[in-house]
Amino acid sequence: MHKSIHTAKTTHSLQGNDLINHVIQTTLSHGKIICFDEFQVTDIADALLLKRLFTALLQRGAVIVATSNRPPCDLYKGGLQRDLFLPFIDLLEEECHVVSMWESDMDYRLVQKDEENDSYDDSGKQRVYFVGNDGATKRRFDKLFHVLTKGGSDIHSMVLAVQGREVFVPKASEEYNIARFSFGDLCARAAGAADYLAIGERFHTVFIEDVPKLQYHEVNLVRRWITLIDALYENHVKLVIQAETKPEEMFRVDLENEHCDEVFAFDRTRSRMEEMRSEKYLRKKWTGHLQLRDDVDRARQIDYMQ
Repeated sequence: MHKSIHTAKTTHSLQGNDLINHVIQTTLSHGKIICFDEFQVTDIADALLLKRLFTALLQRGAVIVATSNRPPCDLYKGGLQRDLFLPFIDLLEEECHVVSMWESDMDYRLVQKDEENDSYDDSGKQRVYFVGNDGATKRRFDKLFHVLTKGGSDIHSMVLAVQGREVFVPKASEEYNIARFSFGDLCARAAGAADYLAIGERFHTVFIEDVPKLQYHEVNLVRRWITLIDALYENHVKLVIQAETKPEEMFRVDLENEHCDEVFAFDRTRSRMEEMRSEKYLRKKWTGHLQLRDDVDRARQIDYMQ
């Protein structure tokens, strides 16, 4: 659109309504189905221009198809003189059928099969669990994070406030609601169910790297991992892991300790980790919600012994 406007100004010396009419006619001459990818409005000039263009295009029978990270009601949210833009939002909602991908039961980016990028493992499960600490494994893990965050240009650290405490998120894409942690970030410090629930309610996809093989004497780490998996599972979070070993080998004990409570609890955790790799689970709708820097109203107790 900007290119068409520039051409109309410089080549045809058009201004005002003549310029807008020329751009509309030029656009419609290529077809009446007009597609916009990553539709967004960032300043008042674009907002008012889009209002005029879209209004005229729709009046002349054009069909608008657009993708956006925001629903129409949130376009140009917080922008200067947004009240001038609101009638256009009403027009979009009246003329266009709004489809929310947040209401979909499937995260298509994770379940789509991509043989070139080795998206499935030997068992046919979606490759969201990467085994090994070698460079090649970590590069594949990094690549999936890069793909899902579309290059990671907005990655930064952030803090979630939870019942008077702060949960530090070392890497987050607020635009795509994806977070990345190391095992140590999540389990090597004192943390509880409320902290993990806050993460699950804020991010629909969580990457965790450097997950070690756990020993019986590391019982606090084991308990926190159990609680973490339960919290993410409860919110149907999509979990991507880079670990030293497979889920079934992550926590083993000797015969003397094989009847301890953590062993029985970890059996369920192991089962959930396997389920979270399945296409059926990845198709589930995330049940969390966007709640940046708000206190979690309640601390739901996740009993790892159940």
